[in-house]
Amino acid sequence: MKRLIWTAGFMLSVLAMTAQLKSPEQFLGYLPGTRYTPHYKIVQYFQHVAQQLPAQVKVEQYGETNEGRPLLLATIASAENLSRIDAIRANNLRLANAAKDKAAADENAPVIVWLSYNVHGNETSSSEAAMMTLYELVNPSSRNSAEWLKNTVVLIDPCLNPDGRDRYVNWYTTMIGKNINPQPLAREHREPWPGGRSNHYNFDLNRDWAWQSQVESKARVKKYNEWLPQVHVDFHEQGFNEPYYFAPAAEPFHEVITQWQRDFQIQIGKNHAKYFDQNGWLYFTKERFDLFYPSYGDTYPIYSGSIGMTYEQGGIRAGLGIVNEDGDTVTLRERALHHFTTGISTVELSAKNAQKLVHEFRSYFQKVINTPAGDYKSWVIKSDGTDRVTRLTQLLDNNQVDWAWAQAGAGAGFNYFSGKQENFRIEAGDIVINLNQPKGNFVKVLFERDSKLSDSATYDITAWSIPFVYGLNAYGLKTFNTATTKTAPAASAAPAVIANAYAYAVKWDGLNSAKFLSAVLQKGIKVRYAEQPFSIGTENFEKGTLLLTRAANGGKPLENAVTEAGKQTGTVVYPVASGFVDKGFDFGSDRVRIINAPKVALLTGDNISSLGAGEIWHFFDQQLGYPVTLLSAKDFLGEGMNQYDVLILADGYYDFFSKKDNNDDLKNWVRRGGKIIALESAVSQMARADWGIRLKADDDDDDKKEDSKKVDYTLLKKYEDRERDYLSNSMPGSIFRVELDNSHPLGFGYPKYYYTLKQDVNLYDYIKENGWNVGIVRKDNYVSGFTGSGIKNKLKDGWLLGVQDIGRGHVVYFADDPIFRSFWENGKLLFSNAVFLVGQ
Repeated sequence: MKRLIWTAGFMLSVLAMTAQLKSPEQFLGYLPGTRYTPHYKIVQYFQHVAQQLPAQVKVEQYGETNEGRPLLLATIASAENLSRIDAIRANNLRLANAAKDKAAADENAPVIVWLSYNVHGNETSSSEAAMMTLYELVNPSSRNSAEWLKNTVVLIDPCLNPDGRDRYVNWYTTMIGKNINPQPLAREHREPWPGGRSNHYNFDLNRDWAWQSQVESKARVKKYNEWLPQVHVDFHEQGFNEPYYFAPAAEPFHEVITQWQRDFQIQIGKNHAKYFDQNGWLYFTKERFDLFYPSYGDTYPIYSGSIGMTYEQGGIRAGLGIVNEDGDTVTLRERALHHFTTGISTVELSAKNAQKLVHEFRSYFQKVINTPAGDYKSWVIKSDGTDRVTRLTQLLDNNQVDWAWAQAGAGAGFNYFSGKQENFRIEAGDIVINLNQPKGNFVKVLFERDSKLSDSATYDITAWSIPFVYGLNAYGLKTFNTATTKTAPAASAAPAVIANAYAYAVKWDGLNSAKFLSAVLQKGIKVRYAEQPFSIGTENFEKGTLLLTRAANGGKPLENAVTEAGKQTGTVVYPVASGFVDKGFDFGSDRVRIINAPKVALLTGDNISSLGAGEIWHFFDQQLGYPVTLLSAKDFLGEGMNQYDVLILADGYYDFFSKKDNNDDLKNWVRRGGKIIALESAVSQMARADWGIRLKADDDDDDKKEDSKKVDYTLLKKYEDRERDYLSNSMPGSIFRVELDNSHPLGFGYPKYYYTLKQDVNLYDYIKENGWNVGIVRKDNYVSGFTGSGIKNKLKDGWLLGVQDIGRGHVVYFADDPIFRSFWENGKLLFSNAVFLVGQ
């Protein structure tokens, strides 16, 4: 009798709570998709549902954006499952062999489905759909949802990029009148620079999952790895003339993707198609969106054991409605309904296949650990004595990759830099990564030197091998390396910072060195650098070593300032008792040059890559900690020339190069002592604007010798092969070895080589006078990644890194982006050299 009374009371309390539950329409006062919902209201709605249904919904803030907006994750489950949600999550990690405890895993467990919305801020329909999906899952009148939640836990991140979303939504709201204008040329569809796609620092968060350069990515991936769901969906929008895309994905599929992962994508696609067919909605599958690059919202999960998928709704920047090429008006409401449909369909099919999904999930990790794929079972990464290993281990830790310190001894393996099988010495400071771990497939993908492309028509870069990214040689071993320890090698005792030393020296060998320089320059401390190596006692100092002398700084004590900067940046400060060196040039030599604190401007605005400019802004603001001023071209060409001495031109188009007066003004500014740092397409523009550099001709000598009347049968191409034909002259992102003149300040801190990520065919003729060919490629310098057959042989005998001396000023040219997506770690010191050392 007591049980019946309790049950009746419980039911009454549930009815009372659900009576207060509001649908999105009731809560917002409008039907989702008929107006834009600002992020704070999305947050409020999720909190409302959690407050009304605490037995079924839990909302937590897992992070915060640069602009202070909360990042949320909602957990939706049956009351029974939510009451033991921590045990469910812990068991799920045991299924993946990723739990710290040794408890046995239970396959009789709910399937975990994670739905991620609005990673690109101006792809707005999905956050509207997130509210609709949340309500449908807890709506007491939905019998299907209640049934699904018996064996399914759903995680919803309603907006991965709140800063970008609000940037777009707030702008769009100010652009519309009483009625929307669906014409594509209307101003409400012409989003201004930098657009809402990216986050605060103009980064594409959908390409940052593995690298985690951004606060949103770091917080999200940490939370993701605490769950490791069986199914993950990333919701997007594409061009408004496109219909809807859903799984299965296009080729290429990376070889580590299992047959089950591929098969379930097909099942998902067929389930979605059933609903789209019923409504007469257009869609496509198996095209364009592949599963290869490891840092997407579908590939990162899929390399972590999940069924990772991208869903793309046509309608990016379509606002509340836009007329497409078919003459139909694509509305926000329709777009949200499509995303709502695929989201619910995903939960439905996952619930119906929960047992199979959990079983295959466990089998995936058992296979990864017991029979890992690939040619190598472990890697030894060689330490170069700089901060590069520390930065690499931070990346590994962020992704929960197991690694250990190597024990000294002999080894044999494949040398990544030479491309040969070799014997080598394992030394203290080297690290080891074994493949038999939960993240084994992810590690294989990150470290493979040559990725196997089943189809060359990929959506992104095709090379990202970590040894080249960090500039650290690695050896691939055929066997596991068990000679490891968790104990870090004993560090050499740092010399004590002596008060009133003659000078203090800091070796220039990593990003930390540049951070140190940034810190002391901003304190007003005068710094010099050595152009040549020198030795004092048993300590050797290479080119670029920073010198802070007491005499140059007015005799004031420096020990507090250098000690603080050393601790803050992780650099070793060497006290020096005398300016008389044992080998090399004394501190008073003209080979020891002053570093004047640069005043740096970065051009931003229309026709400039917001992503490229964002990388540079983020690098200065969040990594170097050095001030940079973001300016329009108009402002720099006006008053800016009198206030700044370094101008950075990110990838983009600059119309002042095509205007003779502006072009001449800029040249004269350089002649007076200014410095330009130009990247990617800015370099090719300067080559066309008579700055004294030249792009290499497309035709090689053999082509010129051919009879001009000879029939060229390669011109006879099939229309259906047009994409394949295009690829023969494409460069989607490949690694090349650059021969580096490290005697030039641009190359300080590097060996005689550098690895670059090349994404175009541009190569430049050698600079013959008044300049330096600092980084060149000869023939056979290709390392990895897809490079079209029509261009690979042409990428030889030219420069990719150059410096011009013009009057008292200089131009530094980067044909490739040295800090690409902030994950190309080995280029960051190179870029710092351009800012601080070149031209001093």
